[in-house]
Amino acid sequence: MKVFCLGGAGKICREAILDLVKYSSFEQITVGDFNEEEGRKVVEWLNDPRVDFIKVNVFNHEETVKQMRGYDIVMDGTTITLNGYSTACIAEAGCHGINLNGFGEEDRSHDVFIEHGKTCLPGFGMTPGLTQMMAMHAANQLDTIHSVRVSHGSYRPIAFSKSITETTTYEYDPTLPTRVVYEKGEFIQVPPFARPREIQLPEPYGKAVQYIIPHSETKTLAKALHNKDVQLIEVRGTWPQENMELVRALYNYGFLKNEEIMINGQPIGIMDCISEYLYQCDKGQTTELYGYALHVEVTGTKDGNHYHHTLTHTHPASDGSVEGWEGLRAYTRNVGIPMAIATEIIAKGLVENQGVIIPEEAFLDPQVIFTELAKRDIFVQEKIEKLQTLEDFILA
Repeated sequence: MKVFCLGGAGKICREAILDLVKYSSFEQITVGDFNEEEGRKVVEWLNDPRVDFIKVNVFNHEETVKQMRGYDIVMDGTTITLNGYSTACIAEAGCHGINLNGFGEEDRSHDVFIEHGKTCLPGFGMTPGLTQMMAMHAANQLDTIHSVRVSHGSYRPIAFSKSITETTTYEYDPTLPTRVVYEKGEFIQVPPFARPREIQLPEPYGKAVQYIIPHSETKTLAKALHNKDVQLIEVRGTWPQENMELVRALYNYGFLKNEEIMINGQPIGIMDCISEYLYQCDKGQTTELYGYALHVEVTGTKDGNHYHHTLTHTHPASDGSVEGWEGLRAYTRNVGIPMAIATEIIAKGLVENQGVIIPEEAFLDPQVIFTELAKRDIFVQEKIEKLQTLEDFILA
C-alpha cells in the first residue's frame, strides 16, 4: 500500500506520518508539501527508506492529480481553506481521502469518490474524530438518546502555525452560519461565547467554562442518532485561559469581523494583522500547559431506565517525563495519531461506505479505534451512572 501525506511538513501531519512509520504496513509513505525545505527535514527526521518527498501545489489541480495517482490513500493535513481544493484533487486522482477538519468543503467531491469507488473521511483527529467515537460508544449501549454534550480542551499556543491561527479566527467569526446546536429536531445558530457550561476535564487541565463552537460533531451525530430520538446535541471547546481572554476581547471590540483598515495606503484585514503578529511573537508561540482533553456526556434510556455516560480521554504528560510527548508534541500527537490510525484502516479496505462519509459511518465499532489508541498510550475512560428520577435525567 502507498500513502500520500499532503501538508506533511506541518507540525500535526508530521506526527501522523511518524505514527504510520512506527505502526502501519504502508510500503511507500510520501511527504507532499509546498514547503520543500521543511518537507525534506521531515524525511530526514523520519529516517526510513519507505519515506520520500514530492513538492506539491494544490492550486495546480492537474499536476497535483498526476502526483497523487497510484496512491491508495491521501492523508490530508492541509488547512481549512485548502480542503476544498485538496479534496477535489484526491477525488479525481482515484484515491481514498482523509483530513482533520471536516467543515464541509469536501462534500462537493462526493459523486467523484462514488464514481471511483473510494471513501473520503473529512474530520478525523481528536475533535472531530475521536469525540464521535466516544459519543457513539455510549449511544450504542442505549435504546434512546436524550442529550449529547461534546467538550474538549485544546491546550496549545494560539498561533504555533498559520493553520492554527486560521482555525482560531474561523471558529469565532461572528457571522459563521455553522456555529449551531441541535435542539428538538432543528439546528439553531448561536453567536460566539454562547451557552457557557463549566466542564471538569481530566487532570492536569481541571475545570473551565466552555462555549459552543462550530465543529462538525453537531451535524454528524444528529445524522447518526436520528433513529434514537436525540433531543439535544451541543459541542463546546476551550483553549488556554489566556487565549480565551484574548479572543473574548477581540470579539468584544469587533476585531473578529476582520474589517479592512488602511496601513501605509494599503487595505488589510485587522484580524490578518493580529494573526500575523501572534504568529511572529513569542507569546503566540508558547503556553504554560500543553496537551488535549476530551469530555463527552451522553444521557439516554435502556430498558426503561435512565443513564448518564461520561467519557474522557488521557495521554502521556507534556512535562518531559515521557519521551516524544514533550511540550507542544503532547498536543500535535493527540491530533495526528487518530488520523494515522484511520488512514490505514481505510487504505486496507475495511471501511465499506463510499463517497464523502462521516466518522460514525466509517467505524461502526468505536472500540477498534480505542484499541489502537491504547497501543500509543492514549486511553478512553467511561463512567456510567443510573439516574433515579426523570428530573435527574433532564438536568444531567
